[in-house]
Amino acid sequence: MVYTLSGVRLPSVPSTLKLGTNVWNTDRSARVSLFLKNKSNFRKICSGKSYESGSQSSMATTSEKVLVPGSENDGTSPPSEELEVPETVSDNSQVEDQENIVELLSSSEAITVEDSASVQLPDGDVEAEAEGTSVSTYETISDESTRIRGKIIPPPGIGQRIYEIDPMLTNHRQHLDYRYDQYRKLREAIDKNEGGLELFSRGYEKFGFNRSETGITYREWAPGAKSAALIGDFNNWNPNADVMTCNEFGVWEIFLPNNADGSPAIPHGSRVKIRMDTPSGIKDSIPAWIKFSVQAPEEIPYNGIYYDPPEEEKYVFEHPRPKKPKSLRIYESHVGMSSKDPVINTYVNFRDEVLPRIKKLGYNAVQIMAIQEHSYYASFGYHVTNFFAPSSRFGTPDELKSLIDRAHELGLLVLMDIVHSHASNNTLDGLNMFDGTDTCYFHSGARGYHWIWDSRLFNYGQWEVLRFLLSNARWWLDEYKFDGFRFDGVTSMMYTHHGLQVSFTGNYNEYFGYETDVDAVVYLMLVNDMIHGLFPEAVAIGEDVSGMPTFCIPLEDGGVGFDYRLHMAIADKWIETLKKRDEDWKMGDIIHTLTNRRWLEKCVAYAESHDQALVGDKTIAFWLMDKDMYDFMALDSPSTPVIDRGIALHKMIRLITMGLGGEGYLNFMGNEFGHPEWIDFPRGNQNLPDGQVISGNNYSYDKCRRRFDLGDADYLRYNGLQEFDRAMQHLEEKYSFMTSEHQYISKKDEGDRIIVFERGNLVFVFNFHWSNSYSDYRVGCLKPGKYKAVLDSDNSLFGGFSRISPDAEYFTFEGWHDDRPRSFLIYAPSRTAVVYALVEDEAEPIDAEISISSTTSEVGAV
Repeated sequence: MVYTLSGVRLPSVPSTLKLGTNVWNTDRSARVSLFLKNKSNFRKICSGKSYESGSQSSMATTSEKVLVPGSENDGTSPPSEELEVPETVSDNSQVEDQENIVELLSSSEAITVEDSASVQLPDGDVEAEAEGTSVSTYETISDESTRIRGKIIPPPGIGQRIYEIDPMLTNHRQHLDYRYDQYRKLREAIDKNEGGLELFSRGYEKFGFNRSETGITYREWAPGAKSAALIGDFNNWNPNADVMTCNEFGVWEIFLPNNADGSPAIPHGSRVKIRMDTPSGIKDSIPAWIKFSVQAPEEIPYNGIYYDPPEEEKYVFEHPRPKKPKSLRIYESHVGMSSKDPVINTYVNFRDEVLPRIKKLGYNAVQIMAIQEHSYYASFGYHVTNFFAPSSRFGTPDELKSLIDRAHELGLLVLMDIVHSHASNNTLDGLNMFDGTDTCYFHSGARGYHWIWDSRLFNYGQWEVLRFLLSNARWWLDEYKFDGFRFDGVTSMMYTHHGLQVSFTGNYNEYFGYETDVDAVVYLMLVNDMIHGLFPEAVAIGEDVSGMPTFCIPLEDGGVGFDYRLHMAIADKWIETLKKRDEDWKMGDIIHTLTNRRWLEKCVAYAESHDQALVGDKTIAFWLMDKDMYDFMALDSPSTPVIDRGIALHKMIRLITMGLGGEGYLNFMGNEFGHPEWIDFPRGNQNLPDGQVISGNNYSYDKCRRRFDLGDADYLRYNGLQEFDRAMQHLEEKYSFMTSEHQYISKKDEGDRIIVFERGNLVFVFNFHWSNSYSDYRVGCLKPGKYKAVLDSDNSLFGGFSRISPDAEYFTFEGWHDDRPRSFLIYAPSRTAVVYALVEDEAEPIDAEISISSTTSEVGAV
């Protein structure tokens, strides 16, 4: 099937039933901000006028079931119109200070050790393993949807516990109490006027197309329209055939009775649009609540598709959701670029080939980007045009469901990278100027436009916008069985300056003042209330660079309600560090960034995500090894000092990030083996308003794929990096160190370049020195007994030099050392990370090939 490049981001909002007061709706003066450079640079390159003449189509081979009616019928097609265009950006962060002793989840020195003996069989038959995993679930999928319908979400609490958790917040009580009061008033209004948050979040059962026994009802909110008619293949695009009526709230409606033979008036797969007479003229728009949208071969605009397959063709979920894991290990992925070949990959191929790989690597969650339909492929999915439609580039809605069901069978959570922070600027396919005004769904004027992302900004104080976005989140959880979300661009939402050109220093005045968009924060509270109220096992992660206090505190305590914040400062710190000579690396600086997070607010840590992999930026592997990766990664050829250094540090950076950085861990696909290429989506030349031309890549897919074959090749050094990542994940699965309440940093020696810390019952030792190896090096510990190395980055299996014996045993001495009551002696080779565990914590061997305890091979001392 053929798809073409088109358009940019989100919609705008009108003024029906406006909530709140001018206190937070007024335009703020200061336009400061912090912005995520990679996304910004990339989106600047890749977003823009995608409907230029001569632009080629994005080619994808999807299932034959994908319906593009226009490709085979009599040539009837909807009229086209001129397209307006756009661009994109993100944020940056820092938080507070910490000392040598870092307590992860407690303000006082907790010496409680949480230990897990649950060992995951990492190799062998994935099918058999998965069978056991999905059994431990809280209910069947069919029961779930029935149970949550009509469920009453408890009313808000008093929201005062935040002041006990963080007494510094009392200085901002007026703002925080006002914020919580606005949230409570909104909940009360929804309960009173809409029958509760559960019913309100089922807006897709009222708006868009809904079929009953007698016919199809179509409703659309378009308060700016003067008249409206439903057009499509079913009525030969006749604007006089099915004219709609409007109520006092700007909601247009039409009922289409069944045909005489009982068949629906609109056949499954028909193209549909709504034609409106608007203040901007006659406009054909794809319905805002459309469930599927497809670009026909050789056409520029997308078409809304009436998607209602016969019962026998609908996918039926078979596998219950897995239980939410104690610690989250996320594999960030993109379906379209997940093939090793230069093509757009499919849901089916991802299901059959990529999901088993993720499971085998030891991750317990897969986060999928670019699910919501986006007409411009190079936007990486962040310029959403159709919020309720899964991207048709990759296949059908039912094929996406089969992907998610298979992931559940494998015991994997499936998280969706959801975009509610803005919308495509595309007026042809998306919500922008939907009813001919710039206010439908968005703020009008400058407040409704993101000047870096070139996209539209939602008006979160608008009643119908709240219904639309809340229902959108509910739709993906209920209809597709996603297990949670990573909310994109949350910093941009929470501040009127969008985090642009602002450096957050941790001063609380930066978070709670006139530059805070209270409407947006209240929406985030509301959507988290809905998510956790209806789906208690669901995970909500927010991409916040600012470090806003209370972000990951439960709603009833006065927080925003996210489960995790992305610890975005870590990736920036690693890039900053890699630009320096080894001699200039500061152990204390690295530790400060990794541990600099708020008490009781969980973080997902990562050394690099998709941002660093985009063209215009550099991955850690590229920073470390650059062009040497093209010539010296074969095991049967000599290495170079650059490659040896790069492979050693690549492993150490990932392990210390997982060990100290948070309560969850994320990796972008391919980074586990140091993928040698950046990501460059197919694109043509882009003409900027100032006359500049950004060169494209002639619509090439060569850099828009993942070379998994390199990581799998046992004759390449990439394989060692991949095996280390695999061992890392299984180590965490066995010992649950990321969620242990015991964390203690006992050494950060700037001279020796040694870092030693305890997490749970494990002792982590990192020697960052470029040449010095240390014999009989004493490291402190808490518990007495015998220790063994359970993970050694220098193992030859991981591309190391096997300088540590896997059979060595280490016995503790009584007596204080580095502020610890006991210690033991080790050999610490240069540029090596070793994890030691008490022998009493050892479980049965996993599998000789990839057993965590046997990943260090036979000896060698240097």
